[in-house]
Amino acid sequence: MKGEDATGMGKNILIYGDVFVDHIADDPSNMSFRTYLGGATVNVAAGTARLGAPVSFITVTGDDETSAFVRSELEKEGVDLSSAVLEPAKRVNGVYVHLTPDHDRVFANYENDTPDIQVTTDNLQPDAFHRASVFHFCSGTMFHPTARNTTECAVRLAGEAGALLSYDANIRPLRWDSEDECRRTTVSFLASADIVKLTEDELTFMMEAESVEEGLQHLAAYDIPVVLLTRGVNGTLAIIGGERLDVPSVPVEAVDTTGAGDAFTAGILSRIHADGLPDEPEAWREIIRFGNRLGALCVTKPGALSAMPYAHELQEDVNE
Repeated sequence: MKGEDATGMGKNILIYGDVFVDHIADDPSNMSFRTYLGGATVNVAAGTARLGAPVSFITVTGDDETSAFVRSELEKEGVDLSSAVLEPAKRVNGVYVHLTPDHDRVFANYENDTPDIQVTTDNLQPDAFHRASVFHFCSGTMFHPTARNTTECAVRLAGEAGALLSYDANIRPLRWDSEDECRRTTVSFLASADIVKLTEDELTFMMEAESVEEGLQHLAAYDIPVVLLTRGVNGTLAIIGGERLDVPSVPVEAVDTTGAGDAFTAGILSRIHADGLPDEPEAWREIIRFGNRLGALCVTKPGALSAMPYAHELQEDVNE
């Protein structure tokens, strides 16, 4: 592994990314919306905290009412913001999420009034990375040159500190000037990661492949220790050290699939933080099964962050 294979005793999970306000459709008519705190990295941060893991979040917010709401909600979730940046002029991003008749999510459009106000390399605190067992990031901010440079610097700092590197492709083409730029940038981070989580669509997009199998063949060239390919109702295909593990999904009646992948990631990171990286395939299978279960619980509720499961819900689910 590129990072250290050790438990997170005395450390935390460090996450970098944007905060969003999600406007999520009430139903597939997409005529009315409810507002939630969201964003992939926010969901993962809150999701891991709800599972009892210590979490620190690197982001930037402003001095307006929405930013104050964001900070307050994250702190209520138990997310440490000591590494976050407060830049008065910053305005939090917004995204409108439509629902299909099958309750899948479609990201319809983004609102971003202050795209040039980003976390900079000067904002990064080296001590934060030395306190991290895992550093988690995604491509959500990489469309901006400043954020891309910050991500590169953060990945380097995390690697030097011995933290495991977790990368969620989380591709949102609407945020990019072109598909080529999106592909080139997101692919450039693959070789640095210990763990890469992506969907089938993201795999074929990034690898310019006609099929999942072709995509996996191309992905093998990046020598990623752990690949987690989430496939919704078809479960998760893990490729660990070249060995495939097929872990089935947990059957549920879906209400809203928004945030399911983030709940899955939160489960994976919380287990790795607590116990370190498994040595045996069967141990990996248990961790992935745990992540699948969290994703399944998430889709039974509307929203994203609001649907991230708590540790006590897992126990209640077992007892039912």
